[in-house]
Amino acid sequence: MDRRTFVRQTLGASIAFGAFMKAGDVFASFPDSSIPYDLVAVKGGEPDAMFDRGIASLGGMKAFIKKGDKVVIKPNIGWDVSPDRGGNTNPRLVARIIQHCFEAGAKDVSVVDHTCDQWQRCYSNSGIQKAAGDAGATVVPGATESYYHEVSVPKGKSLKSAKEHEVILDADVFINVPVLKNHSGARLTMGMKNLMGNVWDRQFWHRTDLHQCIADFATYRKPTLNVLDAYYVMKDNGPRGVSRADLIEMRSQLISTDIVTLDTAGAKLFGIDPNEVRHLRIASEMKIGRSDLENLRINRIVM
Repeated sequence: MDRRTFVRQTLGASIAFGAFMKAGDVFASFPDSSIPYDLVAVKGGEPDAMFDRGIASLGGMKAFIKKGDKVVIKPNIGWDVSPDRGGNTNPRLVARIIQHCFEAGAKDVSVVDHTCDQWQRCYSNSGIQKAAGDAGATVVPGATESYYHEVSVPKGKSLKSAKEHEVILDADVFINVPVLKNHSGARLTMGMKNLMGNVWDRQFWHRTDLHQCIADFATYRKPTLNVLDAYYVMKDNGPRGVSRADLIEMRSQLISTDIVTLDTAGAKLFGIDPNEVRHLRIASEMKIGRSDLENLRINRIVM
């Protein structure tokens, strides 16, 4: 990436986040600071440090994990690319979330994804296998159908059932950790799209109605916590990317218990109208979560 391109892309990212921050001036005030935020938006730090600040403002990980809980963390590990390519969740963020889970009293922490590229290479070259293992988590493969079990999706319109990974089914706490990026089929990858890595037969979603199925599956089990990695953001050629020229170094992170809130803010941070993301529009219409950011309590942290 030449210097001119880097400056232009970085400036574009700063303007996008700045617009999101400025919009908060007209958001609801905070009459009671003891009430949790609906969304935390952090900018300007390293992935682990931003999570430290963000989770602290939500009461720390102990607000979500009880002593003895089994926790599963679902990053995006779908692609055989290095961490600086923005195709997968940043390994430093994954490691820091694991550390917070154990500090909060988790009995064990597992990390899993059903990858798109060959799974051993994805786990290794993403940096997540080593980072997660060093932090004490168990890294679980997702490439064999026997790991997945049929579940019903009673509120689904196109997706009525799916096979979900057993480690997620068995978890007390489910933490969804997507990366924000362009996607050729889904428009953006964010929180709801990341849940495709929970299931075995993703091709059914593509054959049927991808956007409706993404929204449908979000009705099945809502994650305990969603953390959107927007440190490196792939603006073009997603979901795998072609080169580092596809990236903006945005150095941002969003955290919310509401997956629709997270994705709505993620679309704005990316620089597009959330209504351009069809599965997000459907999820809002299905009332899976809240997209009315103007009425939510949002904590904006600049590091």
